[in-house]
Amino acid sequence: MTPTRRALLATLAAAPATALAQPAPRRTTDPGVTFPEPGRRPWADAIPTLRIGISGGENETDRLARNEPYGRLLEETFRLPVRLYPAPDFAGVGQAFAAGRIEMAQMGAANYAGTWIDTRGAIEALVAAEADDGTIGYVAVMVTRADSGITNLQDMRGKSLAWADPASTSGFFAPRAALRAQGIEPATFFSRTGFAGGHEQAVVAVLHRQYDAGCTWASGQGDFATGYSRGALKVMVDKGMLDMRDLRVIWQSDPIPAGPIACRADLPEAFKEDMRRFFLALPKAHPAIYEGIERGGGTGFRTVTHADYALVVRLREEEALERRRRR
Repeated sequence: MTPTRRALLATLAAAPATALAQPAPRRTTDPGVTFPEPGRRPWADAIPTLRIGISGGENETDRLARNEPYGRLLEETFRLPVRLYPAPDFAGVGQAFAAGRIEMAQMGAANYAGTWIDTRGAIEALVAAEADDGTIGYVAVMVTRADSGITNLQDMRGKSLAWADPASTSGFFAPRAALRAQGIEPATFFSRTGFAGGHEQAVVAVLHRQYDAGCTWASGQGDFATGYSRGALKVMVDKGMLDMRDLRVIWQSDPIPAGPIACRADLPEAFKEDMRRFFLALPKAHPAIYEGIERGGGTGFRTVTHADYALVVRLREEEALERRRRR
């Protein structure tokens, strides 16, 4: 790892996105937050159908089931057709933005940063979810089977590791960068690594002994027995797919800025403001729909800007530069 990347990682850990200088964000918890009045908007003339990208991370049936009420609510509120487009993996959402096939999507921080770079700034961050402590941070965790005999990161030397997805912040980008910052090169430290195809799949691969450990995301807050307050583990516990007594967390990252709900930057400003109002008011106005798309609790949403992800963008740019140097 270069000194530049070490410095950037140290900065990211010491100064999370919430601390970056920018206008004060608006929050779900602010007084006077109201849900948008139903009715067709003038901006709808420029958006015949609102197409929403749905990232990977769990099976398509469950993703659609969680997001269909959200899509219907958008239709009812803004009086226009809404279509959900489940991507096969995290990168699929970025590719859909680049091809102009979607207007809006929820993204991980690294996926947002990579898409922003690839599209030369053609996407814009609108809001991000707040954790129970009021921050927009979450963590990457490395999990093993509780009966594996592996109790810490050093025990993973020579063992196998499942990443969630190559475009996932917590399932690949952040843990790999953090391990390298500690002097651990994943390619040589682990016996093998591979991509499981999503967060849920990475945990399942560990439970089925296909890998010794896997990386996924969690709030890092709340009751461990329930999979914490938010995250992939929480979702799996709620669906009856996981008993946390079967897992052990052996490593946890520093806080990662929660990925944004983003839209195409060229869309009307009135559309962007209506979407901000929609999401800020959603947790209180329609809590079941909020919990469905957020996969857990939290205090709601807060507005974000590109400045919240500037350091993640710089890390992605540095990573791309290193790849070009190795060619």
